[in-house]
Amino acid sequence: MTLLIVGATGTLGRQVVRRAIDEGYKVRCLVRSVRKAAFLKEWGAELVPGDLCYPQTLQPALEGVTAIIDAATSRPTDSQTIKQVDWEGKVSLIQAAKAAGVERYIFFSILDADKYPEVPLMEIKRCTEAFLAESGLNYTILRLAGFMQGLIGQYGIPILEGQPVWVTGESSPIAYMDTQDIAKFAIRALSIPETEKQVFPVVGTRPWSAEEIISVCERLSGKDARVTRMPMGLLRAMRGLLRFFQWGWNVSDRLAFTEVLASGKSLNASMDEVYQVFGFDSQEVTTLEVYLQEYFSRIMKKLREIDYEKNKNKKKKEKKTPFKKVNSQ
Repeated sequence: MTLLIVGATGTLGRQVVRRAIDEGYKVRCLVRSVRKAAFLKEWGAELVPGDLCYPQTLQPALEGVTAIIDAATSRPTDSQTIKQVDWEGKVSLIQAAKAAGVERYIFFSILDADKYPEVPLMEIKRCTEAFLAESGLNYTILRLAGFMQGLIGQYGIPILEGQPVWVTGESSPIAYMDTQDIAKFAIRALSIPETEKQVFPVVGTRPWSAEEIISVCERLSGKDARVTRMPMGLLRAMRGLLRFFQWGWNVSDRLAFTEVLASGKSLNASMDEVYQVFGFDSQEVTTLEVYLQEYFSRIMKKLREIDYEKNKNKKKKEKKTPFKKVNSQ
């Protein structure tokens, strides 16, 4: 089976590539920059240049492909908008996959996307789910809540460096999951008939609020967090201002997602049936405490090593010379 993985250089996509290669699949990656994706080739993946926003580049990448795992999404720093990548690009990919006779299509969506029609990314995910279901492709949709990897930049690093930790509105508890675990579900779906033309939540062991995550980071790092609360009114004003400029549309649409994170509504779902269908044990899934503990253990060890080297070099410099200092009269 040949897999085409789209969004392969992203936080989730690279884990899907790694897992697929480890399980013996032949992996092809659609990439915009072969140079930036060189690490995937080193792992054993085939790289094919292409871009969702240029449909004519998709057909060569789909030749001989059995299944697609779609982990692509726009980034705040991209020149393309969410609409261009996550809607128009995905429509082109789904149509091209259908034309190429692709047998399976695994799509990553967002939990509760249908409940936030005013949030561009959520509404686009909902529409993409519907388009995929009506396409005639044999699909599996995995609805995610959040990545544990994102918590490092949001909470871990700022706390370690004494920088402000931004919290907006009423913190929504979110069932974050390690992307390595999400990748396991995506690859397993390919071999289980019961996942065909089905939608599943794929979330962590329990939801965590911002305050709970900050508390865990403080305990593991031994440092106090500088929590700064951002009023929702100010963020909405920033969104409105950015909409006046074309270069600000993507950032504005991304800021809209804070409405979800600050709504106070939990992003979580029962995984009991999902574990049964996929044949996984819930004990195999990484918990947020364990993930953060491993991160802080590594970083604190590295910091101690750096301090040791600094102190060792300092002592060498302070070592007395064999010549006595002569005081001038």
